[in-house]
Amino acid sequence: SADGRSGWGEATLQGQAAAVHEHVRRLAPMLIGRAWAVPTDASGVAGTCGRDTAEAAAISALDQALWDLLAQEKGQSLTTALGSAKRPAIGLYANINRGTLDRSPAGFAARAREVAGRGFDAVKIAPFDEARPDAADAARLRPGLERIAAVRETIGPEVRLMVDCHWRLNETATADVLREVEPLKLYWLECPIAEDEAHFAALRRLRRRANDAGVRLAGCEMMIGRAGFQRFIEAGVYDVIMPDVKYAGGLRELLRIGEDAARHDVACSPHNPSGPIAHVHSLHLSAHLPTFPFLEFQYGESPLFFEFVSGVLPDPNRGRSELPRGVGLGVGLGGAALARQIVSVEGATPLREAAR
Repeated sequence: SADGRSGWGEATLQGQAAAVHEHVRRLAPMLIGRAWAVPTDASGVAGTCGRDTAEAAAISALDQALWDLLAQEKGQSLTTALGSAKRPAIGLYANINRGTLDRSPAGFAARAREVAGRGFDAVKIAPFDEARPDAADAARLRPGLERIAAVRETIGPEVRLMVDCHWRLNETATADVLREVEPLKLYWLECPIAEDEAHFAALRRLRRRANDAGVRLAGCEMMIGRAGFQRFIEAGVYDVIMPDVKYAGGLRELLRIGEDAARHDVACSPHNPSGPIAHVHSLHLSAHLPTFPFLEFQYGESPLFFEFVSGVLPDPNRGRSELPRGVGLGVGLGGAALARQIVSVEGATPLREAAR
């Protein structure tokens, strides 16, 4: 800002860093020089929440940074700047997928035992490494089913267990999985098949099957904008939607998505296997969502998650997080660990300055 403040947003998209960077370069001049006396949306200035995921990531990150600055200008925490909070602390579930390097059933079980021992009462795994939509026969499903069973046996019946399929299944395979895991009492099954209007009927059928087995169907983690989510909410395909602060199109856009979900009795549990900046933005947002069960946290993937942070990051490692303190976002990036990781990219000057 003109008075020397910095606002932070996270623009990360696996394999598309260059595309995201180009969108930021194009969009940033539209925002520079404006007087942001009241909260507004970067998507409103850009005229879109994003025509593809890379553009959505850029718009969402710029919006995050603007909200951080606006809250700082008001001398408020971001939670307060967004309105009246519905909860003082945020429940977290542990996503242990990417940090589980030993992909055997025993490897998954060991990681699940670790997080349950830390106090998490909800765990998510992505066990179907071998499956693809066109290759999801019983032999390819079996290793994933064994991983699920091993985790459930380890954590016991009281810890909620979610399974992320990463769109690796088809309708028949998903029905088979639901039948096989019914005794294991999953909390939800996530992203089993492709997410588009051509699959709405199949998703509704799968939701009914899941609900009959006491399981919720969850998805929409990469969806862009309120309009994108509205199609899925109104089609009745999911019990839980999972907007991501990195792609939804802005903070207020994500809150509108949550309000739309609540009107249709759909839960809103933000997707958040992310870096610390997106994580903290997600904490602030989660304080306001009306039908909110808990927030995702990528458990134990890299120590850099903590080493990059300047300021006090509320401890996320026990299944619950306090809301960040201080004005604005409450944290930023900085330090020697960050300095060692910065790549030579045009526009990285703010990161270099923060790392000093």
